[in-house]
Amino acid sequence: MSKFDEVVAKCAADLDKMGGHDAALLTKVTKACGPSIYKADASTVAASDPEELKRVKTNFLIKKLGLKDSPALDAAISKVVGMYDSRRKHRPVVYYLLVKELKQESFYK
Repeated sequence: MSKFDEVVAKCAADLDKMGGHDAALLTKVTKACGPSIYKADASTVAASDPEELKRVKTNFLIKKLGLKDSPALDAAISKVVGMYDSRRKHRPVVYYLLVKELKQESFYK
């Protein structure tokens, strides 16, 4: 199993605890994270750090997905962080949940 496949498997296990996932979408979201998934610090989202959450909003939701800055983005981030109760919040899982929450699956088709 490649390192990429190991990361996807860890993320899939986390999502399965929350009720399942779309494997193809998870793979695409994980691949889009690039090499950050292999670096210990960058592979997780520090949900207790407001600056980290701001980076997720700016770099992923606004720059990557092309969404407009709005209170809905902050609400989606808060909801995702609240539903993902693991202490180590894997970046691909957070991004996957944001894509699902904001109905942006078409970006990865």
